Amino acid sequence: MTTRIDYAKISPDTYKAFGNVYMNVHKGALAKELIDLVYLRVSQINGCAYCIDMHSRDLLKSGLPVEKLVLVPVWHDAGNVFGVRERAALAWAESVTRVADTGVPDAAYEAATAEFNDKELADLTYAIGLMNAFNRFGIAFRSTPAASAKA
Repeated sequence: MTTRIDYAKISPDTYKAFGNVYMNVHKGALAKELIDLVYLRVSQINGCAYCIDMHSRDLLKSGLPVEKLVLVPVWHDAGNVFGVRERAALAWAESVTRVADTGVPDAAYEAATAEFNDKELADLTYAIGLMNAFNRFGIAFRSTPAASAKA
């Protein structure tokens, strides 16, 4: 796979604006690990190799057990490996990411609001939207994952 363009270098001001959203999400009340789990799950759904690689590495560096990491795609069937808030965040991330198919039903919203206050849910949804955008850049411009760059 060959990178098409380096969008961050070509349009640095807009890239920095996305970076500001990223930083603001991490300054909020949501745990970094929760946000990173959501980033990983969104990236898995979208099939962005660059982001899957990056967020897997971030989670492992932060101390997430590999046993938990490998179960992210099947979190529904992982029992209590994932906590209640993690499961709620992952479910919300899946519904919002697949918006064209799900329409983000009331049941998904109600489940999310049972675990997150309004600010947390807004920040979580910003994180989901941001990662969906980054995935589209990574896929469209063929960003090279760190793992394949080393190969």
